[in-house]
Amino acid sequence: MPTPQPLSTIALPQSYELCRDIMASHGRTYSLATRLLAPRQQRAVWSLYAWARIVDDYVDCPADADRSPTHIEATVTRLSELFHSAVVIGSLDDVHRDRDRAVISAAAQTFRDYDIDPQLSADFVHSMLMDVPDTSCHIAHFETWEQLDSYMWGSAAVIGLEMMPILGTRAGVSREEATPYAELLGKAFQVTNFLRDIAEDFRRGRIYLPLNEWEAFGVGTEEIGYCAATGQTTPAVRQALAFFIARNRALYAEASSGVDMLEVPGRQAIRAAEILYSDILGEIERMNYNVFAQRAQVGRARKAKIALPLLFTAVAGRLRQELSRA
Repeated sequence: MPTPQPLSTIALPQSYELCRDIMASHGRTYSLATRLLAPRQQRAVWSLYAWARIVDDYVDCPADADRSPTHIEATVTRLSELFHSAVVIGSLDDVHRDRDRAVISAAAQTFRDYDIDPQLSADFVHSMLMDVPDTSCHIAHFETWEQLDSYMWGSAAVIGLEMMPILGTRAGVSREEATPYAELLGKAFQVTNFLRDIAEDFRRGRIYLPLNEWEAFGVGTEEIGYCAATGQTTPAVRQALAFFIARNRALYAEASSGVDMLEVPGRQAIRAAEILYSDILGEIERMNYNVFAQRAQVGRARKAKIALPLLFTAVAGRLRQELSRA
């Protein structure tokens, strides 16, 4: 058997660069917000995003003769075990794909550098496997918010908790005080994803937004399927989406005060992500709620308008910190 390699010999700058490229390709809003961070923080966030991305890619890979649900579950479980071991012992067993090996090594090193609980990653992987049909934990359609909350703990809340040690909290604020807000903001981002990606998720056999809430507006799975197939939005679906958007905005509002608990420049980066991501809700409204015909996106001009002032504030804050330490 191959001898496990110490992370110090694997987590080279090239691994972090690969993680950066993965984030730039798939998470444009997050990638823009990350530019507000210090270089060491940027590398850490790139690695966390890339690790989550490769797990998600395996889960969303269409099942075929070579990639059955059993194969997907076994592959993801094995990668999760390798990641956990790398965090705990600081070395990595053989990984078949070079991309996976580089990302796991970089993300595991980040967990070690910032003393992040590896159980958070295990919880994330469990939620991702809930998306794979024919696994023991699979859920295709969520019935209630309570059921969805259990999924979002692993798919979203833990991401906020992983970010906390990287971003840091300002003087006088403990990590424990900021934790509930990090969980809420992670869930708020996730609900926005659910709203934006309803059609794509439906084609994969998934309905995340709770069926009992859809049914309160007289919308069943058949009507959602009709909208996904035709690219049209019915009046009842528009009403339901307006409700979900209001609920999503309430989540952002509840989480918002926690952003001010973060240290510079993390505060500005998360504020930019919060504003730009919640702006997707306004784009959905401007599209008359027709998320079935096109993907809601925030324009470049709006991104620049939000990000540039926050970038200036973040850089000024970093300079003040460096001068105070000199």
